[in-house]
Amino acid sequence: MKKYLISLCCLLPIAVSANLREYNASVENSEWTLGEQTRLICELKHPIPGYGIASFVTQASKQLNLEFGLDMLRLPNRYDTATVYSVPPKWMPGIAQKMIGKMNLRKQYDGDLPSESAWEMLTELEKGFWPTIHYQDWNNRHDSVAVALNSSNFELSYLAFSHCVTNLLPYSFEDIAYTILSYKKSSVDLTNYSKRRLDMIGDYLKEDIALELVLLDGYSDSYGGSWSNQQLSIRRANEIRDYFAAQGVDSARIEVTGHGEKRHVSPNDNEVSRAKNRRVIIQLAKL
Repeated sequence: MKKYLISLCCLLPIAVSANLREYNASVENSEWTLGEQTRLICELKHPIPGYGIASFVTQASKQLNLEFGLDMLRLPNRYDTATVYSVPPKWMPGIAQKMIGKMNLRKQYDGDLPSESAWEMLTELEKGFWPTIHYQDWNNRHDSVAVALNSSNFELSYLAFSHCVTNLLPYSFEDIAYTILSYKKSSVDLTNYSKRRLDMIGDYLKEDIALELVLLDGYSDSYGGSWSNQQLSIRRANEIRDYFAAQGVDSARIEVTGHGEKRHVSPNDNEVSRAKNRRVIIQLAKL
């Protein structure tokens, strides 16, 4: 009886490990590549043979951001939760694995992680560890799955990715999609602040000119004649239209309206108030 128990105990670890399906690139075939690399987006990708592609993506924004995405060949067929660990490779004996966070698995959607956990995964890869995602298989109730990111050949691509992140624009499309430009008295000359705002939009458009619609609404104060103010508001908006066209925006997608003295946002009884009415409102929309 004792001999039988010893044999059974020896077999148990094998039976357990047989129920774990592992997906990862070999050390020899581990590949890290750069995806999109612009001033709007940076992407670092890692193919996982037989499973899909893992990627880290950060985008232009006021705040530094990062998202980890898991593009799966077979999408989840139910809602579940996976656990993400930092696992030492076999050549780091004696080091315990540690938990990074939880990943929500949504039915028929790729997996993803928020910024905090994504940054932690990158730092663990930088140290040579293998971030590994564990979950119960949604197609076989007897199996669990481990999906590992191999840190081999990571360093050079990560360095290039880091340089891309450093060069991202410090604002997003949402930050410029609605912009008010202000003007000097009785002219088409922008204030210094508005010049900087327009330069921001120009820098963005150098990277992404795929705009669906641009609305330009010009306004004036009530200083001078109403007809001349109407024409001035049109000239202001037209100059912004020409600026966008020079950046590569299709002129057919730009709509200009001159409102003149209409729709004031401030009284016209002093110079400070009148200055608020001398404006062009830019509204950008994209698919």
